[in-house]
Amino acid sequence: MNLLLDTHVVLWWRLDSHRLQADARRAIESADRVAVSAASAWEIAIKVGLGRLHLKDPFATLVERSGFHQLPITFEHAERFQTLPLHHGDPFDRMLVAQAQVDHLTIVSHDRALEPYPIRVIWT
Repeated sequence: MNLLLDTHVVLWWRLDSHRLQADARRAIESADRVAVSAASAWEIAIKVGLGRLHLKDPFATLVERSGFHQLPITFEHAERFQTLPLHHGDPFDRMLVAQAQVDHLTIVSHDRALEPYPIRVIWT
């Protein structure tokens, strides 16, 4: 199985948070490939820049140390993004939906606003 982690899931993984439930943790551990979107890196950069989040290490370092792969945003992702209904108000999360659809990935997330989209989700 190939996974795409929502931004908060990457942070919970690195913090070994109890919020990341056992089923989600096992899915990440056993996945063939675990990806983290460039949209998540951008979201983190904004939060750090605004002082709403503090990280000891750069986000890219956290992703690399976890053995996860960076998923760039392509033109195909952007084209799918523009066709998505606005079920979710957050553009970063809608980009994850677009990437999951285009690349046939299962998203790991706690965000129930993703439910209306036709994607596979492992809930945390």
